Amino acid sequence: VHVFTITVKILNSFVTGVLDDCLCDIDSIDNFNTYKIFPKIKKLQERDYFRYYKVNLKRPCPFWAEDGHCSIKDCHVEPCPEYLKMANNTKELEDCEQANKLGAINSTLSNQSKEAFIDWARYDDSRDHFCELDDERSPAAQYVDLLLNPERYTGYKGTSAWRVWNSIYEENCFKPRSVYRPLNPLVPSRGRFFICTFSCLCLEKRVFYKLISGLHASINLHLCANYLLEETWGKPSWGPNIKEFKRRFDPVETKGEGPRRLKNLYFLYLIELRALSKVAPYFERSIVDLYTGNAEEDADTKTLLLNIFQDTNQMQFNFKSLIRLKIFSEFRLHFKNISRIMDCVGCDKCRLWGKLQTQGLGTALKILFSEKEIQKLPENSPSKGFQLTRQEIVALLNAFGRLSTSIRDLQNFKVLLQHSR
Repeated sequence: VHVFTITVKILNSFVTGVLDDCLCDIDSIDNFNTYKIFPKIKKLQERDYFRYYKVNLKRPCPFWAEDGHCSIKDCHVEPCPEYLKMANNTKELEDCEQANKLGAINSTLSNQSKEAFIDWARYDDSRDHFCELDDERSPAAQYVDLLLNPERYTGYKGTSAWRVWNSIYEENCFKPRSVYRPLNPLVPSRGRFFICTFSCLCLEKRVFYKLISGLHASINLHLCANYLLEETWGKPSWGPNIKEFKRRFDPVETKGEGPRRLKNLYFLYLIELRALSKVAPYFERSIVDLYTGNAEEDADTKTLLLNIFQDTNQMQFNFKSLIRLKIFSEFRLHFKNISRIMDCVGCDKCRLWGKLQTQGLGTALKILFSEKEIQKLPENSPSKGFQLTRQEIVALLNAFGRLSTSIRDLQNFKVLLQHSR
């Protein structure tokens, strides 16, 4: 009881007030998200245009031979024996079987949907695009129904999962050396501490680190909020796991890093929120539609999207850090590398959501770096200066939807911790 009370007080004291670099109040963000954004973004994600995401889950890891926890590629257990040579116990076998099951992608699609995708591709091909992503045209790319594959706990863990995030932090995001990170979560270690502090990083690099840390925190919150609590008679029960939440965000258990991670989540939320406000003129043009073949539904979807854009203008932004982002080429290089690392995730469902949220953040950065081009867009003709593909649009809104859900989940955990006292 005493520990829970301390956790709640510390979380409230750290995850309140004004955020560094943007002068935004967290309480106002919570209220804005809860009553304005979350209900609408959730409704938007259920629309056909935003429900289906085309992704290639078969690209090999370009950096190392994947040896993840059971190498979770589908619901089969064949990859498990090699892993079990090291584990050599029944508990690991059970974990492996569960992870394979939970990590598998539900690829169920109706014949009507498959026919619609052909029509969508034909329509997209007729448009004048200039930012086509190679992965979209890969024969291995397939549409996935995001509503049938919610982001939640899959059992993906161990050396593989650690290596993915460690590679992202160590190689790509200008990690401040004062941040505690264990060499390997499976091996007892006192972690790393360096003399350099967070202030050693220039503002641009500090922003990039916060974005990746915020993404990491958001994904962890989804897993904690949608955790497999029990599975009886083939009917799994999902819900919030307070113990797991404390393990990832408790100030004591994370050596003070938990509250900082949650602040970075808010920072990322505001960055993507600002991107939505800046890209509104692109979608307000009559030439831009959200095509699915159903004219009435497409019009309703665009109206809902524009309504969300209007709400984003209610937030007052003061991102001095973004004004000074002058290392675009370096940002883009690091971010592309992070996107490639997502191909090393050994769990299909984790890879799906990792790639989607990475692309969503990348699209948000693309928007923020293209503000002048967006302002010059012609009303009735495509522009070579700025263009978004269907995949970028779907990723952008779904990625922001995940952040909106994370903010709401965090409020729920605060309430649960209060009740746990």
